[in-house]
Amino acid sequence: MLTLHHAWASSASRRVRLCLAEKGLDYESHIVDLARQQQHTPEYLAINPMGVVPALMHDGKTITESGTICEYLDEVFPEPPLSPADPYERAQMRNWIRHIDGLIQNLVVFNWRHVFQDIASKWTDAELDAVLARIPSKERREAWLRVARKPYTEEERAEARANLVKLLDRMETTMDPTGWLVGKAYSIADIAAVPFVKRIDEEIAPDEMAPDRHPRGAHWWATSQARPSYTAARIGSYIAGKTSTWTSGR
Repeated sequence: MLTLHHAWASSASRRVRLCLAEKGLDYESHIVDLARQQQHTPEYLAINPMGVVPALMHDGKTITESGTICEYLDEVFPEPPLSPADPYERAQMRNWIRHIDGLIQNLVVFNWRHVFQDIASKWTDAELDAVLARIPSKERREAWLRVARKPYTEEERAEARANLVKLLDRMETTMDPTGWLVGKAYSIADIAAVPFVKRIDEEIAPDEMAPDRHPRGAHWWATSQARPSYTAARIGSYIAGKTSTWTSGR
């Protein structure tokens, strides 16, 4: 029995849903409302003490961190494979995942101004202190403090945009000739990149997704979106509907 605690618009949650869809695995879905701070309730912290989504429960055991969850699913449910058979290519896949994970703060700069900033900016100082006291992660405490009291500046967004465009540059120069990030088939490396490229294409730097700017990346993106798993995982618009995106997956 697989149970996924996730949020529809969460980039990490989207990765795991893509992996589950690629595997054709059924699972019980538990939505965590991040805007209402459900990830910091005692009930959820008992599942994932870090207070972040997603968390996968399988046969009474909990697995956290989206990259780890995807590799776990690929080992426990090996068909169809989502990791290269070649050890060197598997190492390259893991390096891609780590590299993309390292870009998450740049995504936060853009993502959290939708919904989170509207909510957090209205908190009183006492309410903000109470929220921050429940957040285990120092980095997430700082992020919530920023959206509540000191929103990211245009200069910070410009720097974050440049860092995310570098992801497209790296994809362009290192992508396998077959059109996937590693080896000859779609892998967890591609799954890791999809939520980031979705946000780049949707809002952050859509001009960079043009075929004349990043032709290999544009082809990769079109091919990734055409996979049945993309629809099944409900990788919808992050900004359309805003609050409804987090609760209904639209």
